[in-house]
Amino acid sequence: MPDGFLLIDKEGGWTSHDVVAKVRSIAGVRKVGHAGTLDPMATGLLVLAMGRATRLLRFVQELAKTYEAESLFGVATDSLDADGEELERKPMSITRSQVDQAFADLTGDILQIPPMVSAVKVKGERLHRIARRGEEVEREPRPVTIYQMAVTGFEDGEFPLIRFTTKCSSGTYVRVLADDAAISLGGRGHLTALRRTKIGSLAVGDATSIDQLAARVADGDLGSVLISPAQALSHLPSLDLDPSQVDMVRNGSRLAAGNGMVSGLIRLLDGPDLVAVYRCEGDTLVPEVVLA
Repeated sequence: MPDGFLLIDKEGGWTSHDVVAKVRSIAGVRKVGHAGTLDPMATGLLVLAMGRATRLLRFVQELAKTYEAESLFGVATDSLDADGEELERKPMSITRSQVDQAFADLTGDILQIPPMVSAVKVKGERLHRIARRGEEVEREPRPVTIYQMAVTGFEDGEFPLIRFTTKCSSGTYVRVLADDAAISLGGRGHLTALRRTKIGSLAVGDATSIDQLAARVADGDLGSVLISPAQALSHLPSLDLDPSQVDMVRNGSRLAAGNGMVSGLIRLLDGPDLVAVYRCEGDTLVPEVVLA
């Protein structure tokens, strides 16, 4: 079974689970998972892992994500995107400078209320299941961080069309950002397009489409599109192991932390290969995931 990460450029209309199922079928690999769900309407970067690398997905999923988005102001939908049913339509007379300020006000550490059409659980039940029954429940605001927000396009009119980019922490709902910006200007809004361009340093420009993947597999060349675990987790600091340490790490043993080693996650490498991810706690390295 191949081990590694795969960057897919997801097309619109597919769920993230659809993509996983398709990759399993094309590659003939049962163990496939993904980091960070994309809604069916959304396109762009979906990071998948195969084999043992699926155990490392959480280290990618927690990375900041970058999006390009488009929002129609003045029109609200029940899902806060174009796939939902229209709830409200009220013209908005706003300027580009007002929109710039509304988005700027959303940067930094903020509290965000998850939308009803989300996988967040309330009293053990996912919100989207409750929403399908036509019900709405109170949701607790959750802390998220918006590192960057920038308006890249503004089409004036009764219902202004706003294009923007954002870099945000994992767990942020871009559809809520767009609606919150519209609310601050006296109206409502919904996403008409969303494309994820990055997860950490992993970029959609390096991704492959499902059709391209199928062609590579047909040519017996799956390995050419796989990213090694060490490369996929390159955002983490690394430690090169000596031969005696490799065996210790493969057995899940703790190691002494070197001088100046910063607390947090660290990649342990045997040459170019990732052996494990450890966590530095004081003067000790303790195992998080061992790939042996």
